[in-house]
Amino acid sequence: MIPILRVADAGVAVDWYGRLGFQQRWEHRFEPGLPAFVEVARGRVRLFLSEHEGDARPDTLVYLRVRDVDAVAAEFGARVEAVPWGREVELRDPDGNRLRVGTPSGAGS
Repeated sequence: MIPILRVADAGVAVDWYGRLGFQQRWEHRFEPGLPAFVEVARGRVRLFLSEHEGDARPDTLVYLRVRDVDAVAAEFGARVEAVPWGREVELRDPDGNRLRVGTPSGAGS
C-alpha cells in the first residue's frame, strides 16, 4: 500500500520529505506544465506526492515509524512526546498533510 498525499508544488514537497530521509524515485507528467505525480522512498517506505486535484484530500495523516525519533525532531525543531506505545512527534508538510513520526517502546535510538 502506498499513501497518496496532495501537494501544491511537488518540488517543494520533495525537498521537505528529503529532510525526513525520503528520496525522489521518479516523476510523471502527462505533458510539460501539467501536474506532477512523484514517488519518494525511504528504505521500503513509499509515498506518492500528487499535484492532481482530487487524488487526495488535504490534512491527511500518515504514521511513519523510525528508529530515532529524536533525530527527526531535531531536524524540524519539534518536541518529542511520550505516548504509551513509544515516543513520537507530529509534523505538517508545506501542504498541511500531517505526519506522526514515532519510535516504538523498546526500539533502539
